Amino acid sequence: MSRRMRTYFYAVLGALGGLFGWQVSDRLGLSLVSNLYLSEAIVGALVGLCIGFFIGITEGLLTRNFVQLLKSGLVGGLLGLVAGAVGLPLGEYLFQSVGAGLLGRALGWAVFGLLIGLAEGVVGKSQMWKGVLGGLIGGALGGIALEYAHSLLQNQLTGKAVGLVLLGASVGAFISLIVVLLSRAWLEVTSGKLKGAEFILDKFMRAGGPAIAIGSSALKSEIVFPDPDISPQHAMLTGDGKSFTIKDMSMSGTFINNKKVERAQLSNGQRIRMGNTEMVYHEKR
Repeated sequence: MSRRMRTYFYAVLGALGGLFGWQVSDRLGLSLVSNLYLSEAIVGALVGLCIGFFIGITEGLLTRNFVQLLKSGLVGGLLGLVAGAVGLPLGEYLFQSVGAGLLGRALGWAVFGLLIGLAEGVVGKSQMWKGVLGGLIGGALGGIALEYAHSLLQNQLTGKAVGLVLLGASVGAFISLIVVLLSRAWLEVTSGKLKGAEFILDKFMRAGGPAIAIGSSALKSEIVFPDPDISPQHAMLTGDGKSFTIKDMSMSGTFINNKKVERAQLSNGQRIRMGNTEMVYHEKR
């Protein structure tokens, strides 16, 4: 899936998370306790759990990596739960105590989005601060949209549903958008079962950082291709702060511009082939 479509799917999955969050919180949250802030914490936690889970599973769905889907969905859901439990009562506190109004609620949802973005940064293939920044912006804008929808629509239930859908979509879209706009290196798959997918590599670019494995096994590799001619751990990418070096670890070979290599420094526009899968390495300086 292209980087542009990636943002679209993050928005859609975030919106679905908001919709599920509305259903769950409406059925369970408001009737549990009488204390306002505790009630807000419970409702926020339920909403955050749903939005965090749906945004978390997006990358795994797009790349058909179900091990990553489960891992990132779990982490995203748990951090989303914390984010909602903190963000919603914080917004309510600012609204009630200092008269911050819409700004206070937006700040609370911004904290919520920030923590959702942190979760995505932890399990995603991008630098953590990008997810945090995207979540912060998306949470603030989505929180404003939520409050406007809640106040403009006459039916409170409908207003809450529309608002949470807009919140989830905003958080998901901006988390992805910031990562896409600021990405420095990525692989674009041009043939094979994942044709059109793009894997952002920024998280692994720094010198001395972790290497990233490419292969067919979700248990042994971070970038996974469903290609029987690709080894479970076919090649390794290592960053030096500016670009990547690729090292072949397979029996069938890794090819750059149709030339078999054992180890090579990658440069912008080079074509990499493994098994029946071909990709292009992109790099921005």
